[in-house]
Amino acid sequence: MDASVASLSTAFDLIREPWQPHRLASVNDHDVKVARLAGEFVWHAHPDSDELFLVVEGRLTLQLRDRDVELGANDVFVVPAGVEHRPRTDGEALVVMVERAGTVNTGDNPGERTTEVRELPR
Repeated sequence: MDASVASLSTAFDLIREPWQPHRLASVNDHDVKVARLAGEFVWHAHPDSDELFLVVEGRLTLQLRDRDVELGANDVFVVPAGVEHRPRTDGEALVVMVERAGTVNTGDNPGERTTEVRELPR
């Protein structure tokens, strides 16, 4: 991937469907992904990678087995590796995620929501 400026607002304008992560950038061995989130995702864990969530717009609930973490615009939370979680929104949230390159969106729970990370149109 070449070095270039990436715009969050442009990236979100290009993403139409929820739960379809797109790579915005890579740094060392991690991907910076952007996604629209709406409704509930599946319970899953990433055994080998922490996952950072940064809410750009909207509200996001990260359901953990022992509590819910509520995030609003400009809030950041890191789900530690191996912790089962389920992202959920009541509306729509625009989110940046950082995780080890190659991490599958549904982690240890593959199914119909599993998708390869997509590249943003250039």
